[in-house]
Amino acid sequence: MQDKVLELSNVNAYYKDGKVRKQILNDISFTLYEGEIVGLVGESGSGKTTLCKCILGLLKDYEGNIMHYTNRPQMVFQDPFSSLNPRKTIGWILEEPLKIQGKRSKEERRKKAEEMLELVHLPKEFYSRYPRELSGGQRQRVAMGRAIVRNPKVFLMDEPLSNLDAKLRVQMRIEISKLHENLGATIIYVTHDQTEAMTLGTRIVVMKDGVVQQVDTPQALYNTPCNLFVAGFIGSPQMNFMDAKCAVNGEDVTLTVGKHVLKVPASKKKALIEGGYDGKTVVLGIRPEDVHDSQAFINNSADSVIESTIKVYELLGAEVFLYFDIEGTQMTARVNPRTTLRTGDKAVFALDMEKIHVFDKETELTITN
Repeated sequence: MQDKVLELSNVNAYYKDGKVRKQILNDISFTLYEGEIVGLVGESGSGKTTLCKCILGLLKDYEGNIMHYTNRPQMVFQDPFSSLNPRKTIGWILEEPLKIQGKRSKEERRKKAEEMLELVHLPKEFYSRYPRELSGGQRQRVAMGRAIVRNPKVFLMDEPLSNLDAKLRVQMRIEISKLHENLGATIIYVTHDQTEAMTLGTRIVVMKDGVVQQVDTPQALYNTPCNLFVAGFIGSPQMNFMDAKCAVNGEDVTLTVGKHVLKVPASKKKALIEGGYDGKTVVLGIRPEDVHDSQAFINNSADSVIESTIKVYELLGAEVFLYFDIEGTQMTARVNPRTTLRTGDKAVFALDMEKIHVFDKETELTITN
């Protein structure tokens, strides 16, 4: 069993808005274990920043328990330039935490700073340069080196890649993964970009409106979301959603979307029957890669065929996205680039009904994955 690093139990946090005390976080509970990268994700206003302030001890108006089993996390900021003194050299910036810590000679500090440059893949001659002489990605690497130099047990990275261009973001994600592997450090990674969280995180905490929606591995969040929000937030392009009328006829269950009647497989129908959804409208979800245009799949899936007209054809090299409407709802199919379908074509698709997700329309909770 891994050792605990951080534990939050029933945390409620508040802000003063004039004379009104507004609740920002609602009953937050999760545990961070040694060696994990936990992605903290959610839309703007979901409470991520407030939660970070609680963890760092910067927000005092909260209830519940926050237990640190090691020292508080070392921050890596969103904007590296703001955390790097522009009037000081990179060497000085890297050595400053060691000066504060004390007990190291000038030679030891320099050696450690040069080790940090090597660790974050920057040449030693950067020691005498200034932040203004570095690119955005290089400054972000220096900021990470500065955070690492004191060998902290836990890092809190607050959207560290948000100011970088797309290519640099990918490179820096790789660098963070390498650092995590080399250092064995524990990382809380805060981001609104679910792709970053999915690629980096060993687990992900999904937040909405100050409430933790689900805490799980990236694969589990993708395959078994607990509600409509998580299903739509995790995955790019996002899951397709359609309102569907459920009908139970003996042991057969169908979901009707407009003129399309879709037969629910045995693995999915039990929850709909036992939940009393006969005659009710539910939300049918299916991921773009589970919407198929191949004739072989269509021939074997007569009970899950839908028809529409392609609105947009989008080639992304290794895959094609096809956009179309079903009963006024926009849908996306992720298909093989060899597809012959183009914008304006009449198209036939078959849904992989073994991969559908069904949600309660009122509570938005998952009925079956």
